Amino acid sequence: MRQVRTLGLLGTGVIGGGWAARALHFGIDVVAADLNPNMEEWIRGAVGNAESALARLTLAPLPPKGKLSFTTDLHAMARQVDFIQENIPEQLELKQRVLADVSHHAPPDVVIASSTSGLMPSDLQRDVRSPERLLVAHPFNPVYLLPLVELVGGRLTSRDAMEAAARFFSYIGMHPLIVRREVPGHLTDRLQEALWREILHMVNEDVATTGELDDSIVYGPGLRWAAMGTNLIYHLAGGETGMRHMLRQFGPCLKWPWTKLEAPELTAALIDKMVAGTQAQAAGRSIRELERLRDDYLVAIQQVLKEYNIGAGATLRALEERLYEDCGADARVRIGAALGSRDAGADAAPSLRLLETQVRPEWIDYNGHMSDSRYLQVFGDATDVLFRYAGIDDAYRKSGRAMYTVETHVTHQAEARALEPLYVSSQVLEVDDKRVRLFHSLFRNRDDTLVATAEQLYLHVNASAGRASVMEPAVRARLAAIQAAHARWPAPAAAGRVGARRGS
Repeated sequence: MRQVRTLGLLGTGVIGGGWAARALHFGIDVVAADLNPNMEEWIRGAVGNAESALARLTLAPLPPKGKLSFTTDLHAMARQVDFIQENIPEQLELKQRVLADVSHHAPPDVVIASSTSGLMPSDLQRDVRSPERLLVAHPFNPVYLLPLVELVGGRLTSRDAMEAAARFFSYIGMHPLIVRREVPGHLTDRLQEALWREILHMVNEDVATTGELDDSIVYGPGLRWAAMGTNLIYHLAGGETGMRHMLRQFGPCLKWPWTKLEAPELTAALIDKMVAGTQAQAAGRSIRELERLRDDYLVAIQQVLKEYNIGAGATLRALEERLYEDCGADARVRIGAALGSRDAGADAAPSLRLLETQVRPEWIDYNGHMSDSRYLQVFGDATDVLFRYAGIDDAYRKSGRAMYTVETHVTHQAEARALEPLYVSSQVLEVDDKRVRLFHSLFRNRDDTLVATAEQLYLHVNASAGRASVMEPAVRARLAAIQAAHARWPAPAAAGRVGARRGS
């Protein structure tokens, strides 16, 4: 199966818009195909609405955003993409017909995945050309923030297709959960459906309102479920002997007639109760307002979970590690090219352009400019790229050694506004056994205007011993090679104005 650089969307809507937003954010081009030409405006609006939350999900360096295009020609989409995600209405015959049609125009090594929430992949494979590449990839709304995607293979689905899908979804920051065998509703929707049935019964019987039932989740088990599922939570409830004791103690309760597996009839009266209850909960807020509120807390929760490396936070942490590694890999290529040309003439560039970024909307202060703390973040990311090239990466830090910032001197030269593309150019001014002195210059892409500079002094430390230490010879050699290449040019005019000049 091919590497995915362009994602094709077969149908748009809420789920298609979520797929587009996530893929574009992580550098994948998207070709959205829908027979309704009015959906182009809709999907572009959906992508725009998701940008604010996505921008706050991670501060790791991102690849350039993907490009979004739209077509009403499903066949043209299929011919030019590397992966197809189907998002058409949940009707088996419709999906079978459209998937079969599109599969005859997509190259046989293009995976075709369905977003279906309950249909079986074996049923969807009927009449599909190369059916071994068709599978279910069921996401959760909002797709651009919730990382779970259930992968379900049908009778004819190949292992290669499943593995290729898992790699792609991991690349765009998702948690692919491979379902052992196909069942209607997959895994998560079956669990949600059981809870949903009980909600309908209790509202129908006036046991509780929709708001009271939501409160029973939000203030209790919902908080636990963000990081631990029902089974692990119940394992904890059993004390030292865990699940075995829990089942012995509470298992008999399962025979009590508390719950009702069959759903109640959706009468007009029950529908009115559900509508009135949820409208009261919305309290006059529009769907878009509620979506933004939901997105804000989902970002915050994942950021908190990332600190503990659990649940969706573990997926986010893994994504960030990959983003930093990719940025470092790109740097190795650029630095290698720069060192290879160190004998070039006097006009050769003395610095390394290692980081490309843009001013994210949430980085803006009350004056409409990039806030001071974000300059430090951008310069820190540039330093991280350089150090990863030298060998100071996650493995090096886990060994107890790292570079500690001793001093930073920032100058501000020009304004940087929201969404302004920027790049950082870096120089190595000084290297010895324990210290590295760097100079970064931040420029605007559109006119190469200097926005800010930062001179930084780093000290190599053995964290276990709690004192400065000599860096690894290979690390110093890589940094020294860059410093030697840069030594042919004078230091920047702004360098050496503070203690770093004295090596303090």
